Amino acid sequence: MDDVALLDRWRAGDKAAGDQLLVRHFDAVCRFFYNKVGDDAADLIQQTFLAVCEGRDRIRDDAGFRAYLFGAARNVLLAHIRRRGRERERFDPLTSSVAALGPSPSGVVARRREEQLLLAALRTLPLDLQIAFELYHLEGWTARALAEIYGLSEGGMFGRLRKARALVVAACEQLAESTALVRSTVEGLDDWARSLRAQIPERARRGT
Repeated sequence: MDDVALLDRWRAGDKAAGDQLLVRHFDAVCRFFYNKVGDDAADLIQQTFLAVCEGRDRIRDDAGFRAYLFGAARNVLLAHIRRRGRERERFDPLTSSVAALGPSPSGVVARRREEQLLLAALRTLPLDLQIAFELYHLEGWTARALAEIYGLSEGGMFGRLRKARALVVAACEQLAESTALVRSTVEGLDDWARSLRAQIPERARRGT
């Protein structure tokens, strides 16, 4: 049963359909928060799903449940960042990165050096570029789906994704201890992203 059918049944009072819909997207929401807030992820995941439960009747079927869910996750994340100090009140997701707010979350542990480098590089991107890159490379969103939620043309979204990838490569070059590590990370970027996709929910779920 697809998201639209489950959402319709949930709105009609079928709690099991709602539970199935939320469980389907749970791992993706874990991945969304885990490399951005670390130990605070569990609380923000719960806040996100609570917001979706409260707003389920406002979800437009044509926009899609997934777009609404990640819009809620982004809003929860921004509210969290802006609550945590004066400098963070000026946080702009178009220009500010989570790396500028503090060190990498202590709970983020990747198996390979390439994965560690990719995680660190992603944190240096402006937040909205980081989100776009991760939804595209880790979650398998199409450029068209991303364009709809960002209010861009598909071509404009591809341009934004190219910019995000270029910034990831530049960050890898700056952060890596060797050119060999940069090369292996950049050449296998999609493979490392898929590997992280499998690892992050396992660790994040321990705190939820």
